[in-house]
Amino acid sequence: MGSVLKVNPRVRGIRAPTGLQSLAAHLTKQLTQGVDKPFKTVTDVSSGDPHRAGIAPISFVRQVLAVCLYPELLKNNSLPLDVRQRAQRLLGACAGGSVGSYSVSCYGLPHVQKSVAEFITRRDDGVSSHPEDIIFFNGSQKAVSLILYLMACREGETQTGVLTPIPCPHNLPSLMDEVGVKLLPYQLTEERGWAVDLHELQRALNAARGHCNPRAIYISNPGNPTGHVQDRETIEKVIEFAAAEGLILLAEEVYQDSVYGQDKEFVSYKKVLFEMGQKFSETVELISFHSISTACMGECGLRGAYVEVINMDPAVKLHIGNMQGPFSPPVLPQLALDIMVNPPTPGDPSYKTYAQEILKIQTVLSQNAQRACEFLNGLPGVSCQPAMAGVFLYPRVHFPPRMTEEAEMSGVAADVFYCQTFLEEEGVCLGAGCENGQDGQSCHIRLCVLAPPTTLEEVLARLQSFHLRLLDRFP
Repeated sequence: MGSVLKVNPRVRGIRAPTGLQSLAAHLTKQLTQGVDKPFKTVTDVSSGDPHRAGIAPISFVRQVLAVCLYPELLKNNSLPLDVRQRAQRLLGACAGGSVGSYSVSCYGLPHVQKSVAEFITRRDDGVSSHPEDIIFFNGSQKAVSLILYLMACREGETQTGVLTPIPCPHNLPSLMDEVGVKLLPYQLTEERGWAVDLHELQRALNAARGHCNPRAIYISNPGNPTGHVQDRETIEKVIEFAAAEGLILLAEEVYQDSVYGQDKEFVSYKKVLFEMGQKFSETVELISFHSISTACMGECGLRGAYVEVINMDPAVKLHIGNMQGPFSPPVLPQLALDIMVNPPTPGDPSYKTYAQEILKIQTVLSQNAQRACEFLNGLPGVSCQPAMAGVFLYPRVHFPPRMTEEAEMSGVAADVFYCQTFLEEEGVCLGAGCENGQDGQSCHIRLCVLAPPTTLEEVLARLQSFHLRLLDRFP
């Protein structure tokens, strides 16, 4: 292109990354080259990637996918019968009986659309879901990006705005920059466990009007990265708010399988919407997201996700298909989604192993979250709300004024400086709260707790040592 000035201005306008992931990669490369460090490996607990952290994949998922990739394994009687039968059915849903073929529709494989719709109907206690409302994407980030791009319009007072929770998923701000949508922050209430406040929603909406065109509200439930689980009353109020203000509801519900808080349960926005009666169920536009990057599946690298669209104009849905292209989405992630929504059931040969593996992941997640929260609240200057779901903790850190001044002189935010120094000295990569949309008025860090307990204990020990050293360094 000759010059960065010739790069698309919208691309140049995407907020700069913190550089923590790049630093982690650089340190890893140095270790492989034999450079001496005070640590032997770099541990990344900034992102919700269970397998990278050392959590084992689910056997049934990998076995079925292995057979789909290499159908000769259908003849291998050492594999459980239900594995081979499932793979046979899934291959039958693929064009030419092969996962290497294109998807038969720009929306996805009809067989898997039907499976997902049946799963949603079961999950929502009989509230009907329809296969034609299910659309598959190459990961939830791609799904969010395309939906936002579909809504994006103009600049200035007519630019599309989306009410966005702060803190929000760490990739969301850059996605909004990329598609040209204005992020309209509404602050979650930390002292109430990061709950949604309807007065704050209204304040954020009123503040945005006259500066842009608010068109949607983004919801993360269970909260990413907060772990907050919304109750039915809150969901009803948010739906009423969206209806009154003519806003589209974008409900990210990826961690619905990982609720462990006492007396907490996941209730979908779709279920509540339809139980509120026709006044809402036939008028409020809802787009909900789910993916195979959940805590239990953990298949982040396969990049598979679905959206369910409610009350969307069929012509708009057609545009989504056109944007995906004639042969998208990829087939293998769709098969993984089918396995996720149709796991082994009691009586199946694989059920016992599957149930044991799921229980182990859920137990590790719940115990790790409690252990890490108690530990963090014991560190001077750190306070952490207990998570009720999901894979992250999001503690607040009160930094010494001298450290904040040094961070400013270095040209980075205080939370980035803290995480960067921790990474350089201890080889552990945390997430900085500014990645989740925090504006610097309060500083937080993001910690994924879905890791083997021994790994988590090592991370916490290194964090304690570093944190106390830092306080001594900046009295």
